[in-house]
Amino acid sequence: MKFKTLIAGVWLLAAAAAQAAGLEQLLRFQKEIQSARVQFVQTVSSPDGKKQKHNKGQFEFQRPNRFRFDYAAPQNQVLIGDGKKVWMVDPDLNQASSRPLDAVLSSTPVALLAGASLGDAFQLKDDGEQGDIAWVAATPKQADQGIQSLRIGLKGRELAALEIVDGLGQRSRLLFSGFEANAKLDAERLRFTPAPGMDVIDGK
Repeated sequence: MKFKTLIAGVWLLAAAAAQAAGLEQLLRFQKEIQSARVQFVQTVSSPDGKKQKHNKGQFEFQRPNRFRFDYAAPQNQVLIGDGKKVWMVDPDLNQASSRPLDAVLSSTPVALLAGASLGDAFQLKDDGEQGDIAWVAATPKQADQGIQSLRIGLKGRELAALEIVDGLGQRSRLLFSGFEANAKLDAERLRFTPAPGMDVIDGK
């Protein structure tokens, strides 16, 4: 009985250590990484999983709340968060529109990674490990029609993956590579400047 009790205790300690791993990595990420540049590949799946759309690009962020997504062709769109607004830019159509930052976080949850703390809006818990990726599950503290669930995958203090299920059941999976921690970013890239003749709709 003592041996079984000892084994059970060891198992519980190991489980507790594993549970803390993902959360500890996320806390380190939020504390130590103030800016970053990383490449991503995104797969968006319909709720039934039968339809998929693939795209790729680059994600940059500078805390607090400044970020930029550059989607490569054929999507060829740019998303810029300047700390107050999020600008969606279509270079091909020479058009841009904006919405207040807090109004679009649910539809652009990866932008939350550029904020001060995910714990302000989400209940966080460890979600196990797969290979060398530690996962954290994030559940909205308040009912959010934009997000059903959010999972963040980390390798140490590096962002490795993100899984999002939106309010309609559509699933997005982003895999990150080439993570540059505390990268020196050009401030102009995190600021919207309209191109000559661009059609701009400011949602204010």
